[in-house]
Amino acid sequence: MEDEVDRLVAAWRRERPDLDVEPLEVLSRVSRLARHLDRARRIAFAEHGLEPWEFDVLTALRRAGAPYQLSPGQLLTQTLVTSGTMTNRIDRLAKSGLVERLPDPSDRRGVLVRLTAEGRRRADGTLAGLLAQERAILAELSTAQRGELAGLLRQLTAPFDNTPI
Repeated sequence: MEDEVDRLVAAWRRERPDLDVEPLEVLSRVSRLARHLDRARRIAFAEHGLEPWEFDVLTALRRAGAPYQLSPGQLLTQTLVTSGTMTNRIDRLAKSGLVERLPDPSDRRGVLVRLTAEGRRRADGTLAGLLAQERAILAELSTAQRGELAGLLRQLTAPFDNTPI
């Protein structure tokens, strides 16, 4: 089965036979897949009335386990945004009733951000919708193929994920 990347690679091999375009066979597919995944995620988020950034913050809190709270610094680490951006996001989520700010009992000057019941409901519903979208994207692969692909992608991404920014 031929795809758009096969056509792109063939054209470059014809036009630039002096270059090794083999990396395009993998990374152009990853790039195209990322665009399809982004589209599927935006659909899942929109169905539950969330923006991608809202999902990121809510699910970081949800993954923390009961009582579903983190410090703003912990949220920064998990979502890779600046302090000012995180403050703005927390403000907006609090105004929407999805999170609440609480005093940090271990630091009188600090605060904790806690998921509200509505925030938890939205995070859980959105995650279920997202997983359905992602299962559809992976439907052409067997369980073994998905495992193999996950391992190969981990091998490529781990050096980036384990290098301080």
